[in-house]
Amino acid sequence: MSSSPELRSPGKTGADTRKILGPGGNRVRDSEEQKRKKEGMKKPERPKKAAASLTPKTIFPVRSNGSVDSSSSDSSIAKVVNAKRGVERSTGVKKPAKVIPDGVEAAETLSPVVPIPLKRCDWITPNSEPLYISFHDEEWGNPVYDDTKLYELLALSQALAEMTWPAILNKRHIFRKLFDNFDPSSLANVNEKRLRSLRESGNSLLSEPKIRAIVENAKHLQKIQQEFGSFSNYCWRFVNHKPIRSGFRYARQVPAKTPKSELMSKDLMKRGFVCVGPTVVYSFMQVAGIFNDHLITCFRYNECNNNNNVKDHSQTKLVLRDTQGPDPVKNNAHMSHDHLSLT
Repeated sequence: MSSSPELRSPGKTGADTRKILGPGGNRVRDSEEQKRKKEGMKKPERPKKAAASLTPKTIFPVRSNGSVDSSSSDSSIAKVVNAKRGVERSTGVKKPAKVIPDGVEAAETLSPVVPIPLKRCDWITPNSEPLYISFHDEEWGNPVYDDTKLYELLALSQALAEMTWPAILNKRHIFRKLFDNFDPSSLANVNEKRLRSLRESGNSLLSEPKIRAIVENAKHLQKIQQEFGSFSNYCWRFVNHKPIRSGFRYARQVPAKTPKSELMSKDLMKRGFVCVGPTVVYSFMQVAGIFNDHLITCFRYNECNNNNNVKDHSQTKLVLRDTQGPDPVKNNAHMSHDHLSLT
């Protein structure tokens, strides 16, 4: 007996359904499906990164739970800064120049200029008194040709044996008041009574021998004026009426006396002057500008050399011949040949 065919429910599908054959059979279709599955399981390839941009990105150090090393952060920041600078150099970008507005001077845009202090002789220090500095800058070593001024400087040089230049300068107004502004004609007429009052008034300034010397020397100075026409002419004839440039570089090279100061000191003593040793006379010749003993590094050295107050020796000799006849230097009997050739 034949069995009835087995009925299948219409709802069943899936594995029980027979696969449709393709042109290459089921095996070909299966291999294609497996290939697609394998390709789907692979990670999709990311697109390649573009070339790095010109401006680098700032990279900040990653903070961990622990402490961060400061040196690593500094080095990373330095790398970033250097990278920025390298980019600026590579791109050739320049910073804009500073524009100076109209009407503004160029000097205002510059840094302030610091004045350079003047170079003076070594005996002038930052601790020197302003009066002493002014004396050095304006008077000491400047050629002097006035008889009254020369006599004042000679008297003050005599006071150096008991006082210093700063002390003398601080009391200079007292000296001038006491000695009638060092007028030789006035001091030459001082009698003994007046001399006694001068000793009493000037006892705190100078010793009695120095006070008497200033008064007595004024009388002998008048004789020199009569003989040589002026005390200036007498003093300057020892250097042929031209200042001598010593040209010292260091203060230790400046002497206390010279052969010319010894010669002038000896001649003054012969004429009756007192308290006029070679050292005193050399100090007088220095301050009167007969010797330019400013150091060559001092700014006053060239200024004293270029002084316009230097007189013409030929004019001085002409006046002397008109007033006294022949040159008194040549006719002076008690002057030796060495005195005539002073230079």
